[in-house]
Amino acid sequence: MVNNEEFADRIKKLLAFYNLSATQFADKINVQRSSISHLLSGRNKPSLDFVIKVVKKFNEVDLYWLLNGKGVFPKQEDSLPNKAIITALPLESTDPLKMEPKVETEPLLAKKTASVKGKSIDHIIIFYNDGSFKKYEAV
Repeated sequence: MVNNEEFADRIKKLLAFYNLSATQFADKINVQRSSISHLLSGRNKPSLDFVIKVVKKFNEVDLYWLLNGKGVFPKQEDSLPNKAIITALPLESTDPLKMEPKVETEPLLAKKTASVKGKSIDHIIIFYNDGSFKKYEAV
């Protein structure tokens, strides 16, 4: 659950970072000016539509930072040399039993990185509690 006061503080950081007034910010993300005022005062919780507009408009804003205050702002590129690219939203089938996300990955791990009794790592998948995931494949 989003804490209204902490969310308002993060919006204020955005305004300061981009040197925007609340009015300019509202105009940039195409929302009513009053909704920014209500969010900043802690009166209202942000809608999903509002959050998506902010993240899409401002590339430096990380979704998890905006919602939970976890992570950093402005968002930094992954320090990994080859990060995986995941496109998990388009589904190949409309049949729920056959639905599989399309995943594109880039090599990340060297095959010789780790082995146990002649076995080596082929890929690593990290699942997050929001249902998203990242897949890393060995080169």
